Amino acid sequence: MDNVIIDLQHVSHSYDGKQVLDDINLQIRQGEFVTLLGPSGCGKTTTLRLIAGFLSPEEGSILLEGKNLKDVPPYKRPLNTVFQRYALFPHLDVYDNIAFGLKLQKVPSDEIDKRVRKVLKMVSMTDYEDRNVDSLSGGQQQRVAIARALVNQPKVLLLDEPLAALDLKMRKDMQIELKEMHKKLGITFIYVTHDQEEALTLSDTIVVMDRGRIQQVGTPTDIYNEPKNSFVADFIGESNILNGLMIKDRRVRFAGYEFDCVDEGFGENAPVDVVVRPEDVQIRKDQSKSMFFGTVTSCTFKGVYYQLFVNTETGYELMAQDFRQFEVGSRVGLCILPENIQVMNTERICNTFEATVVDENHVEFLSYEFECGHADLPAGSKALVTVSFGKVDLMDHQEDGMIAGEVSSILYKGDHYHITVLLDSGDYIYADTQDIWDKGDLVGVNILPQDINVARADD
Repeated sequence: MDNVIIDLQHVSHSYDGKQVLDDINLQIRQGEFVTLLGPSGCGKTTTLRLIAGFLSPEEGSILLEGKNLKDVPPYKRPLNTVFQRYALFPHLDVYDNIAFGLKLQKVPSDEIDKRVRKVLKMVSMTDYEDRNVDSLSGGQQQRVAIARALVNQPKVLLLDEPLAALDLKMRKDMQIELKEMHKKLGITFIYVTHDQEEALTLSDTIVVMDRGRIQQVGTPTDIYNEPKNSFVADFIGESNILNGLMIKDRRVRFAGYEFDCVDEGFGENAPVDVVVRPEDVQIRKDQSKSMFFGTVTSCTFKGVYYQLFVNTETGYELMAQDFRQFEVGSRVGLCILPENIQVMNTERICNTFEATVVDENHVEFLSYEFECGHADLPAGSKALVTVSFGKVDLMDHQEDGMIAGEVSSILYKGDHYHITVLLDSGDYIYADTQDIWDKGDLVGVNILPQDINVARADD
């Protein structure tokens, strides 16, 4: 990659024994606006702090213009950070807050004045230099924090959710200003947020993260239109995500119907995930030209369009968008064009665990000894256990389960929920269910003996 300014090579980091970054590789170009995007706990802020030098990676290297930053302290890195909490000095006015760092560096006073006035103009605060920072609005304080970072002329500006404390209108206004500022400065911006719309608005490149790993790197258009997996599709915008079967090249089955598509190379009769954005589910007035049919169960006005939920005749629920209003209970014709069907490799087709055979009727995995139907392997031998998603039972109370955990994520698949449970052991288990759960729910987990399949582990 040309003009690489930041290069993360096999970076890993943990807190209190918990892995928060797992073998991160990322290159950032000079002058690029890069956004690290993901849910809380995905590792995006840790990545920013490692680049800034507030943390040191346990494994891997971080290079700045080809130079390893391992032994370079934060104050010697040509980087500046703007935090969610602006940390302005309340006893200093706007001018002196911005000039503070330059005075510590003993920069000549005329040079300080020149730089401060330049950045004040850049952030539209030229009439506020004598104001006390406590008298400023949240948006104005944010501008001062950015000006204080820019006055040091950094090669890279790091921004850790700097707009999170602002109200919606101010946040949108500041998004436009930040984008314009980036164009004028021409320096590299690395921005952290969990707000998908913000990332799509601001970025040249989006880095989607989950559980300490990079899920996808791409332009906003690529991330939205060509998600690499179901997590990205679900996290970026609204989507219909369904289990599918790739019958052959350019032909896929999902939601109980077969469709033409544009995807190839998945093989024949291969399990896949299918993504269809709600704006791509067409509702046809002329039902003779429809591909399939359904009943409207919900129609909500969203300002520019109506958001509809439609139950298909095959028992699936699809989300659609239309400029027209439809009565709840009305029968409608539906159509999805081949180019609007996104087919992805499914991440997993069942739960798979490394295990140890205890005896012919017991096997140990997930730090628990389970009864199984029959393990035709010697005691003590290594095994591979598989359990279908639909055979994992989630219980309301942790004490009712063989093992316990917390609902980590929920993915609606049109006719069921695909639930990820983070177990007390630190492992993950996945369940398909009709029951409605909330993220953060504490659950017990049960698996019946006949649903545990034991096979010899590959050497």
